[in-house]
Amino acid sequence: MASAAAAAAVGLIGRPGFADEGPPETTTIRLAYYSNICLAPTLVARELLRAEGFNEIQYVRTSESFTVPQLVARGEVHFASTFAGTLAYYLDSGLPITALAGIHSGCYELFAHEPVRTISDLRGRSVAIQELNSDGHHYLAIMAAYVGLDPQRDFTWVTSPEGNPMKLFAEEKVDAFLAFPPEPQELRARKLGRVIISTLRDKPWSQYLCCALYGGRDFVQSHPVATKRYLRALLKAADYCAEEPSLVARQLAGMGFSRFDYALQTLSEIQYRAWREYDPEDTMRFYALRLHEAGMIKSEPKRLIAEGTDWRFLDELKRELKG
Repeated sequence: MASAAAAAAVGLIGRPGFADEGPPETTTIRLAYYSNICLAPTLVARELLRAEGFNEIQYVRTSESFTVPQLVARGEVHFASTFAGTLAYYLDSGLPITALAGIHSGCYELFAHEPVRTISDLRGRSVAIQELNSDGHHYLAIMAAYVGLDPQRDFTWVTSPEGNPMKLFAEEKVDAFLAFPPEPQELRARKLGRVIISTLRDKPWSQYLCCALYGGRDFVQSHPVATKRYLRALLKAADYCAEEPSLVARQLAGMGFSRFDYALQTLSEIQYRAWREYDPEDTMRFYALRLHEAGMIKSEPKRLIAEGTDWRFLDELKRELKG
């Protein structure tokens, strides 16, 4: 079923425009993934990658996204996707990675128990995260800084010994939890807590990309054709997720990533065509500025963008993949 659905994506979205690119410098590509439905474009891109000339496509399963930038920097995987604010954090630390494109917007939701109604109400309260410097930690810190809270002092970060912060929230051991798919869908189904921030609907979060595609700096510089071909396959896969959410949801369910209903809800809500409309540089600037204001990074956004991003491939593909 997965192969048939992926082949359908190639048929619906079309074969690549090879133009004068030539073949990829390598026919082997290693991609990082973990259990998050919003990574659907990566998970359904296999046939699109084959169409781009990659004969050996290796999916490297990792525990969570905050462990992946180091793997990409070391060359253990070539490309991955993570929260744009996390990229800013690791670029500030000097990690040799390069942001290439935004992929979608609107996957995180901040849940809280009564009487918390706004993020400002979290002053003096506790929030559950997977680990310090995880995506959830960075994003929630940015949200706090945006409303004038000091994320390092104004509330207590609680990490889960079991690696399951949602369980802490479900058991009401913490006041809030920043959830990502399929966690929001499960929390709503179980009627646990209330959503106080939706990055899909609430400004300014809905005005920026959430997750970005990136690669190792050395790999991107030495494999420009492979990089463009990877990026084209992933952006086409994102379009496919937007156009055929039910087909992709069935594929993800068949692969064991999620229940079909959770996956369908996620795919129907997340803005997978946002890569066409939103400016990834604006996104990186916004999140980097908030992290800088919160004292979590030292670099100014201008330097991070100059040294850690390369939008040339995206600009070419936006012209090529008009639609």
